[in-house]
Amino acid sequence: MPLNIDFFQVLLHMLNFVILAGGLTLLLFKPIVKFLNDRREHYENVEKENRKKEEELNKEKSEYDRRIAEADEMIAEKRKSAEKETAEAAKKYIDEARNKAEAIIRNAEQEAEARKEHILDSAQTEIGEIVVSAAEKLVGGTVTPERDGKLYDDFIKLAEESVDQTRKPE
Repeated sequence: MPLNIDFFQVLLHMLNFVILAGGLTLLLFKPIVKFLNDRREHYENVEKENRKKEEELNKEKSEYDRRIAEADEMIAEKRKSAEKETAEAAKKYIDEARNKAEAIIRNAEQEAEARKEHILDSAQTEIGEIVVSAAEKLVGGTVTPERDGKLYDDFIKLAEESVDQTRKPE
């Protein structure tokens, strides 16, 4: 054997190396590769779940935004209707107040007219009584019912003419 190399020994060392490599492959390499593959799959699954959750969150966010927009529109509509109702109620109260004021004014005018008529009637009666008493004093005891009726009639005609003249300018 040249250089003191024994081929049989070399073959045995190579066989030992192959057995060692095979054993290490079976015992260490495959479990490590399996562990690394499992780890990669785990992180891929986690990433997929995160994407799904992100998509769901985006959908929920868009739904939330849509609902907020609808709520804002509904609030705006209710605000408009409330403002409209308030305006209508205010107009109604103003109209009622105006109608009541007009009714009060009409009643006051009617009452004033009635008082005026009453005052004129009472003034005519008093004037008539004064004229009769003055006529009695002037005539004395010579008053007869015919003459008295004629005096009354003349006085009433004069009074009606003066009342008509005072009413015309109004």
